[in-house]
Amino acid sequence: MSEQKWSNPSPAGLVALAVATFAFFAMLSGAVDSSAGVIAGFWLIGGFVVQIFVAVIDLNNKNTAGGNTFLFFSAFFMLISGLLLIFEWYTAKEGIQVDTHLSGYVWIALTMTTILWTPAFFKSGKLLTFVILFLDIALPFITLMDLGISVNPMIPAIFMLLAGCTAVYLAAAIVVNETFGKKVFPNPEPFIK
Repeated sequence: MSEQKWSNPSPAGLVALAVATFAFFAMLSGAVDSSAGVIAGFWLIGGFVVQIFVAVIDLNNKNTAGGNTFLFFSAFFMLISGLLLIFEWYTAKEGIQVDTHLSGYVWIALTMTTILWTPAFFKSGKLLTFVILFLDIALPFITLMDLGISVNPMIPAIFMLLAGCTAVYLAAAIVVNETFGKKVFPNPEPFIK
């Protein structure tokens, strides 16, 4: 009896990533005020639910790069960031002082991991590679901001938006192309085959 492989869950994970990047864009660009962090927190926790399932299925399907990336994104970028945004909103509302610079030190590890894992995605389609590269540019700026170092927040905001838009398009290309069994939406080949 052959083992049935699951369908590709990456589009759902990419949509969850896009939700997060659009939320970060809105907060970093000043499109919303700091009170919106609590709402973003709930959206990120929703993204955690999606991405944890995507990670498990990807890992089961032997997708090491995608599965592990969705796994650590689900935990740290989604769940922890979501909970921290809610916590920071609450402590600000209550006037409780909390040193949040520790997050910047943790972001150093997450940023380094994302950058160092980037070469694995050069064997994926070019669009996924661009999503990762946009994050590679945005994350160091977010790390510096969390460390309390002044940077122009529009730089990471723009690259978060680019990552999110690319992720939404890629998710659509995967779903539509697989449904029709042909290339309806262009999805360029990998940089490295």
